[in-house]
Amino acid sequence: MRKVALLLIVLLGVAHFATVSRCEDDVTEEKEGADDEDSEDEESDDEDDDTEVKEDNGVLILNDKNFDTFMEGKDTVLVEFYAPWCGHCKQFAPEYEKIAKTLKENDPSIPVAKVDATVATDLASKFDVSGYPTIKILKKGEPVDYDGDRTEKAIVDKVKEVAQPDWKPPPEATLVLTKDNFDEIVNNADIILVEFYAPWCGHCKRLAPEYEKAAKELSHRSPPIPLAKVDATVENEIASRFEVTGYPTLKIFRKGKVFDYNGPREKYGIVDYMAEQAGPPSKQVQAVKQVQELIKDGDDAVIVGVFSSEEDAAYEIYIEACNALREDFTFRHTFSSEVAKLVKASPGQIVIVQPEKFRSKYEPDSNSLTIKDSTSVSEVQDFFKKHVIPLVGHRKPSNDAKRYTKRPMVVVYYGVDFSFDYRKATQFWRSKVLEVAKDFPEYTFAIADEEDYAEELKSLGLSESGEEVNVGILADGGKKFAMEPEEFDSEVLKDFVKAFKKGKLKPIIKSQPVPKNNKGPVKVVVGKTFDEIVMDTQKDVLIEFYAPWCGHCKKLEPDYLALGKKYKGEKNLVIAKMDATANDVPNESYKVEGFPTIYLAPSNSKQNPIKFEGGDRTIEGLSKFLEKHTTKLSQTRDEL
Repeated sequence: MRKVALLLIVLLGVAHFATVSRCEDDVTEEKEGADDEDSEDEESDDEDDDTEVKEDNGVLILNDKNFDTFMEGKDTVLVEFYAPWCGHCKQFAPEYEKIAKTLKENDPSIPVAKVDATVATDLASKFDVSGYPTIKILKKGEPVDYDGDRTEKAIVDKVKEVAQPDWKPPPEATLVLTKDNFDEIVNNADIILVEFYAPWCGHCKRLAPEYEKAAKELSHRSPPIPLAKVDATVENEIASRFEVTGYPTLKIFRKGKVFDYNGPREKYGIVDYMAEQAGPPSKQVQAVKQVQELIKDGDDAVIVGVFSSEEDAAYEIYIEACNALREDFTFRHTFSSEVAKLVKASPGQIVIVQPEKFRSKYEPDSNSLTIKDSTSVSEVQDFFKKHVIPLVGHRKPSNDAKRYTKRPMVVVYYGVDFSFDYRKATQFWRSKVLEVAKDFPEYTFAIADEEDYAEELKSLGLSESGEEVNVGILADGGKKFAMEPEEFDSEVLKDFVKAFKKGKLKPIIKSQPVPKNNKGPVKVVVGKTFDEIVMDTQKDVLIEFYAPWCGHCKKLEPDYLALGKKYKGEKNLVIAKMDATANDVPNESYKVEGFPTIYLAPSNSKQNPIKFEGGDRTIEGLSKFLEKHTTKLSQTRDEL
């Protein structure tokens, strides 16, 4: 037994020793493993160290973290902003690597770097990068735009030029206007484009390089077309004189007379637009055939001024009248007796001829105006506007904003198609509209293709009517009325228009349900309560139009709620909001073109709301706006 007990003790000791030994080995292995992991982490940290400037085939790699440090003390650096997926960038990469090699061998060496603009978003924003690749030469940290050829020679030559110790940026092609030189320059220019800007405005900053490039391009034209800019935050008097309320605002001046600029906001668009604007507003026609073709196949009124020569005083009045409306109408003039005979006019007369497809027995084929010494430019312009639309014209997206803004307007929707195969059917329904339109000259009548205006039909509740022809009336103040779906005929249309005229129709208003409890600091407005709350002439109303998905609206929400609480004690001031995606805004004075849009509806001028244009949508900024524009704000307010 003793031997057995002794053997057991020995075996237990061996087992214990083996276990301890194994545990120590495990600990050692764990420690070694941990050391390995620490080592890997250190290597990983080294790999992820964004502050270190690495190199790729001779091109330095910069990012948001190492850019500023790297730039310190550097005179000239070439930088490419690229996107990894960009085909142009991939194609340019080998050429850029050659440039890096060449400039590295320069004396002194010039660093060449690249920035992944999809990752280094702060840098991309700082340097207004909007396309790829974007190449910039940084001279002492200040960017010099490069828009030349993407070849080694062109880029190297430009970088070496900028790297010269005595290099200075060329003077701006854009003229800087102040109160001291504005009138002299603008009044003497045949044509000049002026930008009113604010230094803090993001849109202005994005426009600046494009505007300067366009200015350079247009300065080389013959004759040159000048571009200028005015800091509206400094030159308040000039900005106020031309009713500048937002930034950037661009205006065209011709010998001091101002016209709105409605063109693009990038280099080539500005250049093309201004080149067109610099030309005459009316084109000369010499051949009868030119006018005949327009009358036969055109889809807009043909306006022709007939004159004896360019020295004719009537011609000068005509051209001045055309200038202000050149974007809305196509003008023509002639000195030809043959063309004059075709349009049945004498020198000194303007004729508006309707295309053949819009003619009817209820209206003249043309209208004419004789320009006398006493005829004003505004009279000529009124003549254009009055007679350009036929009794029943074709309303479509391309002419809607130019021709069909007058209200009330009766619109008849069906499959409008003036091509040869469908013209007969189109004119069949149009003839029925003409029979009614002749009796209501105070209203505008138009036909419109149902597919072009599918959304409008939907808002009228007619998209699923099942009828071949549908009718709606778009009235003043954004109100709209729908004809009950039934078989269309002239009598049916006439009854509908008569009912509208007598005020017997109820408007169609898209609206969320009226809130049961609306006693909060910010009143909720829906389509059905817009007139009741916003148009209340006893109260000033601040109304925010928002979209539930809009990030800016969500950011504004706490400040807007705080504003409501701040002014809750004001009995004659309402702070309100409306979901503009779920409700109609039944008043055209309150245009919503983005979110959030904020208006103050003053108690004494509901049809002329004041739009909040400032960038400061904080409680302080909104409070200043209210205190400046409200009509009934008391002296004592609940403060936060």
